[in-house]
Amino acid sequence: MRDKGEFLFTSESVSEGHPDKVADRISDTVLDAFLAADPYARVACETLVTTNRIVLAGETRGPESVTADYLAHLARLAVHDIGYDQEGFSWRHARVECHLHAQSSDIAQGVDSAGNKDEGAGDQGIMFGYACTETAALMPAPIYYAHLVLRRINELRRVRDVSVAGLLPDAKSQITLRYVDGKPVGASSFVVSIQHEEAIEQGAIREMLRPIVESSLPEGWMCPEAEFYVNPTGKFVIGGPDGDCGLTGRKIIVDTYGGAAPHGGGAFSGKDPTKVDRSAAYACRYLAKNVVAAGLAERCTLQISYAIGVTHPLSVYVDLHGTGHDVDEKRLERALRDVMDLSPRGIREHLHLNRPIYAPTAAYGHFGREPDADLGTFTWERTDLAPALRSALGR
Repeated sequence: MRDKGEFLFTSESVSEGHPDKVADRISDTVLDAFLAADPYARVACETLVTTNRIVLAGETRGPESVTADYLAHLARLAVHDIGYDQEGFSWRHARVECHLHAQSSDIAQGVDSAGNKDEGAGDQGIMFGYACTETAALMPAPIYYAHLVLRRINELRRVRDVSVAGLLPDAKSQITLRYVDGKPVGASSFVVSIQHEEAIEQGAIREMLRPIVESSLPEGWMCPEAEFYVNPTGKFVIGGPDGDCGLTGRKIIVDTYGGAAPHGGGAFSGKDPTKVDRSAAYACRYLAKNVVAAGLAERCTLQISYAIGVTHPLSVYVDLHGTGHDVDEKRLERALRDVMDLSPRGIREHLHLNRPIYAPTAAYGHFGREPDADLGTFTWERTDLAPALRSALGR
């Protein structure tokens, strides 16, 4: 994203009832079930959801107590929690197929520790982290507000608030913000598409959603009325997996920074923390956020790369986008390696990732969320490393 001049930038979000997010939620529910039984279980679970059908596939290594029948039961409970009990997709009647099988021994031998060898990365890959001062959560404003609107709609729907009566789980949002000299100043357009009961008029849905959108944005940021689009196709009754097939991992830009920062390409949901696609992306966000929280820069992009079976990262790269406060980026790269062990084991232990904490991450973004000390969730959103970073740089 540019840091000068005037421009428009757009990000989108999808609700927990979007087909791809239903798939993500089920995959992370499977992961949590294995980690609850064994913190060191290995899971790579993909889910497909379509009209009254749920298909689980992938590789696992864990206790026999986590059976296919138990996972089918948990999948139904996840669908029930999201709110699907419709003719075309119901937690009661959907057929659940489980095709999970044992993890490849070739992959396992590269990842497992043995003798003097520590754990290796579960795959090769590049992972990115990003933080900026556009919001209090140190997230880019477009994705932050796109998520926030859908979360608030969903919170009201879950408690059956009369203000959103008749709205259903599947929804998408899209916000275009106007930037001046690299800073967001207001929305030029906002789009919401939301599944609804047949009897509700589109005008009524618009009136339901306008105050939620306006109150979610900073004062004076609401877009012009002509640029506020609600269900632009005119009707959205058939939705969820009945209207569109959903797959795990298809919303990776929604999951991260809304396109405002790079993404390494790997999906998160359904993967245990030996998979650096997930754990190292969390570590990158954690480090980038702490750089900004420490007052070292206004923006920070961090890249780390790994090779399968290799313990330590092959590279660490930092870009402060010209916003660093008298900080040398090469020195900062060394400091980041010093303040955190970036091996797969080091990341897991530092961020306490070997726990059943992943189902809450499956919708509304993995980043920019509030850490919950009681539940142990979103530990990578803490800013507890900021003092160590300042000290390492002599601040």
